[in-house]
Amino acid sequence: MRFAKYHALGNDYLVLEESDWPALDAPIVRRLCDRHFGIGSDGVLLRAASRNGDAHLLRIFNPDGSEAEKSGNGLRIFARYLWDHGVVGDESFAVSTSGGDVRCRVHEGGQSVSVEMGRASFHSASIPGSGPPHEVLRETLSAGSRTIEFSAVTIGNPHCVILSERARAEDAKLLGPLVESDPRFPNRTNVQLLEVLDRTNLKIEIWERGAGYTLASGSSSCAAAAVARRLGLCEAAVTVHMPGGQLAIEVDEEFSMRMTGAVVRVAEGRAFADALEGA
Repeated sequence: MRFAKYHALGNDYLVLEESDWPALDAPIVRRLCDRHFGIGSDGVLLRAASRNGDAHLLRIFNPDGSEAEKSGNGLRIFARYLWDHGVVGDESFAVSTSGGDVRCRVHEGGQSVSVEMGRASFHSASIPGSGPPHEVLRETLSAGSRTIEFSAVTIGNPHCVILSERARAEDAKLLGPLVESDPRFPNRTNVQLLEVLDRTNLKIEIWERGAGYTLASGSSSCAAAAVARRLGLCEAAVTVHMPGGQLAIEVDEEFSMRMTGAVVRVAEGRAFADALEGA
């Protein structure tokens, strides 16, 4: 059973073809992502049979087996995979996810990929969040013994952005699991600690829903940039700095997001049935 492995700023994914993996389910995803008993990755991207001839259909799985609506790094990896296999060329093309359709383009001989991520929304009904419909900006919640200020946004998947004087990995690991499962986020949420370095540079630390502490995230970068822009803390074009590297994010006047960053092809190979026994 074939697989390909890529990483985007240290966020690694396995890319599978539905025709090779027709019985893919949560236990198999968990085994494949296990770094001791499987291949090891931060998630699985499944190229599925398209609903129409205009868009490439992508399903995204977290390492805990749950399915994600959208992933920025996953989309860049998927775009590079399609380009590497001659499915697409240098022109832009559509990819369909459960979190919405996007347009992708591969640049620089595969070294860089841009994704039109869609429009960010701060409205509780879209994120989703609890309570009456409203924009979720500069609210507070309790996480353990701390009270934190946050803003929430969706880029096709939910995010909780916490403004911080200093974004630190240890705080993301401490607060992330508490905020991810806070009852005001019925579908759980991704969590970002956001430090504004200056008006064109942001730094984030990330706790990813269903994955845990993460070196880099494209949708998290978009979420942080959208919130910073909405609060008047940055310009329309920013560089988002993460432990795994940097992404260029553009936010237009209607909060449509464009992300550009690197993708690296790691390996292609076959997974054997022995590794999946008991999954």
